[in-house]
Amino acid sequence: MSPAYNENIPNSYEAPLRSEQEMLDLILTVARADERIRAVVLNGSRANPNAPRDLLQDFDVIYLVRGSSEPFRADRDWIGQFGELMILQLPEEMGDPPPSGNYDAVYLAQFMDGNRIDLSVYPLERWPELKNDSLSVLLLDKDGAIGALPPASEASYLPTPPDAKAFADCCNEFWWVSPYAAKGLWRRELPYAKATLDENVRAQLMKMLRWQIGIQTGFKINPGKEGKYFERYLPPEQWALLLRTYADADYSRNWDALEAMGALFRQAACFVAEHYGFDYPAGEDERVSAFLRRIRALPPGAKTLD
Repeated sequence: MSPAYNENIPNSYEAPLRSEQEMLDLILTVARADERIRAVVLNGSRANPNAPRDLLQDFDVIYLVRGSSEPFRADRDWIGQFGELMILQLPEEMGDPPPSGNYDAVYLAQFMDGNRIDLSVYPLERWPELKNDSLSVLLLDKDGAIGALPPASEASYLPTPPDAKAFADCCNEFWWVSPYAAKGLWRRELPYAKATLDENVRAQLMKMLRWQIGIQTGFKINPGKEGKYFERYLPPEQWALLLRTYADADYSRNWDALEAMGALFRQAACFVAEHYGFDYPAGEDERVSAFLRRIRALPPGAKTLD
């Protein structure tokens, strides 16, 4: 039997949050004191000049070391010098999700004061394959082995234009998986319906919206991971329609969300198709949309589609 949850655990967030400068100073202090660590690179949102700044941003850090990273991987207590741990994940030691297979030391550490460090330790010789991340700021280079880096930018994270096949595949997948969600809703299999709606169907919708935003911004703007900046770039009416695609556990509202997804996908896909001269599969859209309406109107337990 699992031990009972202790409701008397103290509120850990009463600990004062260390500032960005305090954390960066600590990251560099640890690196300077360890002869094995030869360079330090900052990645992620704290390296991004365009990212909104707030107290919950992670510190994505790379330590480049002389020789193997295995000693850092073997010493699990090593990460403790950065603060009191709330929870630690070692992705290279996990089976699900599977590790990268590079056998590097990766520490994902959430500390009790609210700060988080995602710290990767790589052999110095791996730098040529890592330096392609445009959001990279060199914090320390003991030997001059890294050299000057270009100013951090979002170049690696910008959407890329679709070709005709990518566009066609996205449209086909969206309309192919939409009936799966409809069947789940009609059968009142809510977990299955929600998973299909919010994972499979939404994935294609978000892809198409990224292409639309890319066209509207010249593919020079990063719309953010999982569309987190979409509100900035979508027309207000499309943003309002996107919000309607997020439903609770009510079956009727999930049906409405599925219909809103179809309407928004159609708008974005027709915009992209017109811009590039692609063929939008209007026939598939019409037939699948009609089928979804039939399923929604179907009485529970019906034996035919009539």
